[in-house]
Amino acid sequence: MMDKNVFRCVECNEQATELHRDYSNGILTITICGSCQKPVDKYIEYDPVIILIDALLCKTQAFRHILFNTTLNIHWKLCVFCLLCEAYLRWSLLPGSEQSRDPADIIRYTKEWEFYGMFGLAALELAAFCTSVLLFLWLVVVHVQHRSLDFSLLLRALLLSCYGKVLVIPAVIWEHDYSPLCLSLIKLFVLTSNSQAIRVILNSSRRLSLTAVCVGLLSETCTAQVCRRLQQSVQDMLT
Repeated sequence: MMDKNVFRCVECNEQATELHRDYSNGILTITICGSCQKPVDKYIEYDPVIILIDALLCKTQAFRHILFNTTLNIHWKLCVFCLLCEAYLRWSLLPGSEQSRDPADIIRYTKEWEFYGMFGLAALELAAFCTSVLLFLWLVVVHVQHRSLDFSLLLRALLLSCYGKVLVIPAVIWEHDYSPLCLSLIKLFVLTSNSQAIRVILNSSRRLSLTAVCVGLLSETCTAQVCRRLQQSVQDMLT
């Protein structure tokens, strides 16, 4: 497991002991990587908005800065927030879920059992995706390539790279009509971010990261189908 005091060069992925050096009189200089002769982390001088834009563009340097050289620990909060938005969208698509323009109705929405069911289903699908990806990478990286694997860091990377799901927020706020094409593009963007995060953490080929994401997507799809069939079977038994 990597030492928390070890950073990574955003350009060549080499380890570094510091990102900048503090001299007397408040003079700071950015550390230069001994391997590529470039700044270890140029993003420490950048505005957070620029870092966010580069992350949205899935730039490798921005991912290395966020995953290795920062102490950003909002992955669980971000995960719950995205699941809530996704659960609301799924709930709104259920038969009989009438849309209302009254802002006070959001209180009624959160009391619906179907909403909690959609939240549980979304969480179960995400758990199936992450578990399958981690299991696949454990088999390939540890048993085939004989390398070490930091599961906590990899899970953090997977959850943070799901940030694209916040793009459903406008649909939650303004209650736009459901667009399958829009949600499909959001799903594709999230999977691309997941693949890039895996590639950055493992410093591996694009083929391995894409394969891992495809395995996770297959497991997520199978989990959704099984849950849907179980729900239909329970409804048939009750009727």
